Amino acid sequence: MNEYMQKAIEAARRGVEANRGGPFGAVIVRDGEIVAVAHNDVLGTNDPTAHAEIVAIREASRKLGRFHLEDCAIYSTCEPCPMCLFAIHWAGIRTLYFGADRHDSALGGFDDDYCYRLMAGIADSPLLSPTIIDREPCRALFLEWNQKPDRTMY
Repeated sequence: MNEYMQKAIEAARRGVEANRGGPFGAVIVRDGEIVAVAHNDVLGTNDPTAHAEIVAIREASRKLGRFHLEDCAIYSTCEPCPMCLFAIHWAGIRTLYFGADRHDSALGGFDDDYCYRLMAGIADSPLLSPTIIDREPCRALFLEWNQKPDRTMY
């Protein structure tokens, strides 16, 4: 078994045993060294975004002192949900390894099929009804940002 995946599995089990969240673990590795190990912490923090991958990204970013993790790889016990997949993208991580896939997680009650279909544009969203309001002043924020000489792009 891959040593990093083993650490992710151990983290997932610790999280489940402590009733912190579902059976998900993640490890971020840089140059063969573990930078972050995390488990799902949704129940422990009452934070619906505290998925293992995102918790690991937050920890790695804190430890490395940067938000771009392009020289890191992430190991996840499960195929990342759409939210985590995009967080991995925004962190610049280019290498992803996962164990179980989305169909396996659905067997445990974690069915993200609707989210994947919504992301692919093949599902309607009865839960959301987005409406654009006050576009111009909000749009102006981006124009102001572009004029800021000391901005940091990310």
